[in-house]
Amino acid sequence: MADLFRAAGSIRRDYDAVDWAASPLGDVASWSPALCNAVDLALSTRFPVTLLWGPEHVLVYNAAYVELIAGKHPGALGRPAREVFPEAWSVIGPMLAAVRATGEPTWSEDILLPLHRRGFLENCWFTFSYSPVRGPDGEVEGVLDIATETTSRVVLGRRLQLLTRLGEALAPATGVEDVVERAVAVLRAAPTDLAGAEIGRVRGTSGRRVRVEHGPDGTWVWQPLVNGTTYGASFLGVRLHPHLPEDADYLGFVALLGGAVDQALDRVAALEAERSFSEALQRSLLSRPPTVPGLEVAVRYQAALEVAQVGGDWYDAFELRDGSLTVVVGDVAGHDENAAAAMAQLRNLTRGVAVTRWSEPATMLGDLDRAVLGLGLDVVATAVLGQVRPIEGSAGRLLEWSSAGHPPPVLIEPDGTARVLERAPDLLLGLDPTAERGSHSVVLEPGSTVLLYSDGLIERRGVPLDESVRWLVSELDGRRFLDAEAVCDHLLGEVGLLVDDDIVLLALRVTG
Repeated sequence: MADLFRAAGSIRRDYDAVDWAASPLGDVASWSPALCNAVDLALSTRFPVTLLWGPEHVLVYNAAYVELIAGKHPGALGRPAREVFPEAWSVIGPMLAAVRATGEPTWSEDILLPLHRRGFLENCWFTFSYSPVRGPDGEVEGVLDIATETTSRVVLGRRLQLLTRLGEALAPATGVEDVVERAVAVLRAAPTDLAGAEIGRVRGTSGRRVRVEHGPDGTWVWQPLVNGTTYGASFLGVRLHPHLPEDADYLGFVALLGGAVDQALDRVAALEAERSFSEALQRSLLSRPPTVPGLEVAVRYQAALEVAQVGGDWYDAFELRDGSLTVVVGDVAGHDENAAAAMAQLRNLTRGVAVTRWSEPATMLGDLDRAVLGLGLDVVATAVLGQVRPIEGSAGRLLEWSSAGHPPPVLIEPDGTARVLERAPDLLLGLDPTAERGSHSVVLEPGSTVLLYSDGLIERRGVPLDESVRWLVSELDGRRFLDAEAVCDHLLGEVGLLVDDDIVLLALRVTG
């Protein structure tokens, strides 16, 4: 017989070292023509090929196949597959049996086969085909396995998907705690890549270096988070999956995860800083309401969480010479420095007009509109302006108001009934200084509360305005025992922080 193993190449010595006569295949000289031809074919190709011969599926393979089984070589040569691959036998065993029984080939694409080939049980993926090898009589003598490992492609694709999911989850985050919660939730939901994840400070870990810990619960990698240090999220910790190799690719993937979290922390930190500055600037432009006997006045300003810019919402409350109280809530279009400047100018103009003209609300808004034109202010705004005056011989108050395209006030009667002071609003400020404006009035008995507000309180995406106003009325209905401060707190508590626009509230309660 010619030298059957002449094409074995780098593993020729390993072939020569096998005692084939003691193996299930017997002495090489006794091998069947089908086996010899199959061995010659397998050793003559550079693609990973193995033969699984006879009822025990004894392994005979080429040098390229060694790369797939790594540490199992050379002990796998001449041994039954069940002894070589006990960790994967539940998957491949039935396949091999089916090929021998039916003579039909198999096709498996990117199938998971755990292998103990590098000192630990490793998750590996392969694409392979089992094909029957027949003898002269047509009987299946063995199985030809042509295989390629796809672990790198499968793992890389899965890791890219995880990075994408992480980025999508972190994009809407609005605060540091939100980033941490979202990141941990995504990472812990990827058990095929990570065995655990957490974000925070690590005792004994400092500086900007990656720290790797080998403990009883596995290997933890602590990736520094530069932008989270101030907020207590100085490290991203991930527990490596025990069935994946702890190689440079894995550690590089962890670094990418840390980079995604770090970028999100940097973004929300800048957003929070800008929001803190914007809100402080906004509040500096607003004043505290005066103390008026028989009246409670409460005001609130809440910046939109998603908009870290100073805006055009404002409130004001001040007394006139006749003892009446003027209250205003307005909203200049826009969310930028120009809107804030226009808001401050409009607020100061309103005070100036009210003090000098000393007239009814409709006339005040008309004078204000003409002042805007005369000063050349490029501003469009909504506003509701009211005046509250004592009623001679009564503990109640008379409220007169005029609206320039602003949402209507809501009244809580002394018995707790809430209703909208619905009147047709006049034109917005800044559009037509010649537009006629009307005033409206209502008597406020002791125990009554009137709420003025900006549209950020009620406007929601996809919700009709009428429905939003009905919601507001339902929230105020029956609240007759709440003072002005409690009314504001209740409403802000109901809408929460995740609102699309700034909110201004001014609650006025007649105490008697």
